[in-house]
Amino acid sequence: MRGKNLKIISGNSNRRLAEDICEFIGVPLTDAIVTTFPDGESFVKINENIRGQDVFLIQSSSPPVNDNLIELLIMIDAARRASAARITAVIPFYGYARQDRKDQPRVPITAKLVANLLTSAGADRVVAVDLHAGQIQGFFDIPVDHLLAFPVLYEYIVEKELKNLMVMAPDVGGVKMADAYARMLKCGLGFVAKKRHSATQVEATSIVGDVKGCDVLLIDDMTETAGTLCAAARLIKQQGASRILAAVTHANLQEMAYERLQNGPIEEVIVTDTIPVDPKDLPIKVLSVAPLLGEAILRINNNESVTSLFRVKGF
Repeated sequence: MRGKNLKIISGNSNRRLAEDICEFIGVPLTDAIVTTFPDGESFVKINENIRGQDVFLIQSSSPPVNDNLIELLIMIDAARRASAARITAVIPFYGYARQDRKDQPRVPITAKLVANLLTSAGADRVVAVDLHAGQIQGFFDIPVDHLLAFPVLYEYIVEKELKNLMVMAPDVGGVKMADAYARMLKCGLGFVAKKRHSATQVEATSIVGDVKGCDVLLIDDMTETAGTLCAAARLIKQQGASRILAAVTHANLQEMAYERLQNGPIEEVIVTDTIPVDPKDLPIKVLSVAPLLGEAILRINNNESVTSLFRVKGF
């Protein structure tokens, strides 16, 4: 068993991931009841002594987002009142991250509100994977370990042996993330400009970069309806790309996404299990972030650096 004074508690958003993390670390999942009353109120009871322990709470704010967020806040409060020495909220997928600024009048900055709620509830530290906007780390007044899924995705992408590879961002906002992949994969970089007509309708308008005859890898941090991905992929295919794959950290797939992927030109979508994913017989490859999060938990528990987790083999 590795880890000292270490307790891991899972909410209901992604219990399988929590179990895989515990298996990687070699510790049992802490016995806890995380349920709801008939009226919908969340209830948490920790059935083990956690006084003076280093407690890690595993919970993504995936659908149902508000229920899972409230469940996490209650878990934090329960751990604090049970005299945990340190409480770390491990949030593989940080919801509300797109609401990180006032881009129109009289709208909230909900990503900051969520940060305030987590801190006020009693979290001492936060661990997240591929935040939609890196500046969200600055919304917290407690330490944030912002892990990158790239090392998890990289090895699988390399095994594909893609020819004449071009990494593309499906919109301008994803260029920085795509650039990191392009540099590590030592290939070309481009992006697609788009117009958003609604929350579910996107139009790809133009491409920066020559994709003719290339195997194209679309990179994004998250997708729900696959509108941006599929619109970009169609335009890229029209420009003469040979193959199109996509790598997405957080796949919060709705029914519309499955329909678009079924009928679109994307050959394979590579995702992680920060959110539970059902491939539904589609070419969706799910890679686990359990070793990444497990190693981060061990290092935090031992007060060691997590910097090397951002590196991949050979770099």
